[in-house]
Amino acid sequence: MTNHPRKRAIITGASSGIGRTVALELGRRGYDVALVARRRELLEANVAELERQGTRAAAIACDVTDAEAVKDAVRRGEEALGGSFDLAVANAGVGLPTHGANFKLADAELMLRVNVFGMIYLFDAVIPGMVERRSGRFAGVASLAGYRGIPASSIYSASKAAMQSFLEASRVELAPYGVGVTTINPGFVVTAMTEKNKFKMPFLMTAERAATIIGRGLDRGVRVIEFPLPMSLLVRLMRLLPNAIYDRATAPFARRKVDPVKLRR
Repeated sequence: MTNHPRKRAIITGASSGIGRTVALELGRRGYDVALVARRRELLEANVAELERQGTRAAAIACDVTDAEAVKDAVRRGEEALGGSFDLAVANAGVGLPTHGANFKLADAELMLRVNVFGMIYLFDAVIPGMVERRSGRFAGVASLAGYRGIPASSIYSASKAAMQSFLEASRVELAPYGVGVTTINPGFVVTAMTEKNKFKMPFLMTAERAATIIGRGLDRGVRVIEFPLPMSLLVRLMRLLPNAIYDRATAPFARRKVDPVKLRR
């Protein structure tokens, strides 16, 4: 654990998966944490675990697709933890399969609302205060899938690419105000989101290991956190491939299978 005075962090999508493990990791690194998600019972269990490790924590039930609800969640978190947030992590995410021949508009809208607008709503709620204080850090959990359009994951890839572009531009814009911005690009991590996949996931990593990498990167204030390294190198190589080669190489992905029972987080 670091020795600096305890700070305050807020993280969305904190009921399970990466959100839960990052909340625990931040607690070990000297943060008091506000956990935000829809499922209150899971949040309260996570808060109890944080409190057992000596972390002050608050559970705040909230739908991140509601801008006013997110603002209220930030206000309630600040009241519960006794001050403004030094760190905000937009982690809430949804990943559903999409295919051009069987396109479901409702699924596409859900992913864009949660992944993109959920991040923007948290940004809108915390950044004005950070700018005024000339301090703070905003982080968004995007994905390595945002680097190119992945067949059968078109909307998910698009939502993560949108997050990456927004965070990259915001990083440059906010630097003069003393506010840092970090883009987090995981590969495959063992969570409820990946549990539905029936195909072999390369370089699969535990959520605990992912949280350790994220916590270390946030402590260092790095611009981009990507893992695992082999997957990061692979997707960066894929960005350089000519379209004709990329199309042939990724065509099998359009036929990959998922478990329909486990589609939603």
